[in-house]
Amino acid sequence: MILETGVVVAVESDSLWVETIQKSACEVCVAEKGCGQKFLSKLAGKTVSIRVLRDKLSSEHFSVGQSVTIGIPEDVIVLASLLVYLLPIFAAIGGASLFSGSDMQAVGGALGGLLLGGLLVNLHSVKKRDDPRFNPVLIEQQNQPSILNFQH
Repeated sequence: MILETGVVVAVESDSLWVETIQKSACEVCVAEKGCGQKFLSKLAGKTVSIRVLRDKLSSEHFSVGQSVTIGIPEDVIVLASLLVYLLPIFAAIGGASLFSGSDMQAVGGALGGLLLGGLLVNLHSVKKRDDPRFNPVLIEQQNQPSILNFQH
């Protein structure tokens, strides 16, 4: 399980929105100074908002600015990556091979397959939105608001 620490930015009836700082792979990359990605990511300071389902048995109250630790199962990340990247690619290849009469037909078939693949990924995402097996889980919470992101 991959653990992330973040700050609650919104509380909904069934979930929390947690903002985390996006980490890059620059620390383990062998290119080090030969790549501008680390510099650009430092300038942008990207943050990511993640929807976390609340435990139905939990009676604790959450507030904006509260620091929490969330866990994301590795198998969920792998399956989601395969779905998001491979399904549209295979659909585009299938569309191109189905309409392979001319180059323009193949391009149109590939674009149609790509759009269909993206639509299928979106439908799957909507269907699994409230499934606890496919969402990050709340691991730990601190009772006091984070000083860094405290909003007045």
